[in-house]
Amino acid sequence: MRLLLVEDDHKIAQFVVNGLREAGFAVDHAADGEDGLHLALTEPYDVAVVDIMLPKIDGLTLIEKVRKNDINTPVLILSAKRTVDERVEGLKTGADDYLIKPFAFSELLARVQALLRRASSVTAPSELNVADLSLNIQTRKVTRAGTEIDLQPLEFSLLEYLIRNAGRIVSKTMIMEHVWDYNFNPQTNVVESRICYLRDKVDRDFDKKLIHTVRGVGYVIKEN
Repeated sequence: MRLLLVEDDHKIAQFVVNGLREAGFAVDHAADGEDGLHLALTEPYDVAVVDIMLPKIDGLTLIEKVRKNDINTPVLILSAKRTVDERVEGLKTGADDYLIKPFAFSELLARVQALLRRASSVTAPSELNVADLSLNIQTRKVTRAGTEIDLQPLEFSLLEYLIRNAGRIVSKTMIMEHVWDYNFNPQTNVVESRICYLRDKVDRDFDKKLIHTVRGVGYVIKEN
């Protein structure tokens, strides 16, 4: 899952970015509203976390412009503003949820995951399947032929991305943009190494291999 964080407080931003990356998200960070708006309008995100008080363009204006461009990315507002009227204003602008500073990271993560579940329930089922491989978005449980597979957060995100694109070849760059950070060096072998780890867990003990390499192009998950 790819997330946009628009937050000008460096300490808060690092705290949130580090926590989200550990939870398996690819995170792009913008330190002002202008850069955040540019990213929101030009890059695909699964969810956005936006502060209200931002340099150049405030968070509410950013959200309003995003919605006027028919972009429906779920948005969680971060703000020190506490009154009901201020929260209502944020939601009316087009945000989907509102979290008051200071906050516990566990609550932020839970709210982000709730927004993702809500969006997925409209556009896709909570369980994804390829052959006898099953991945549950809500419980984050992965099984193959009834046997549970233990995946690290990044491995889960990688497998989810592959299954959502089952039968379609996805390039290394596409994987890096959606599972890792957008600014990753394209020459790195991080994708290859994670695919190798994932294959070891998903395919090693089964005769039918699901994860395939298309040499010079990318990877695909399919039944045969």
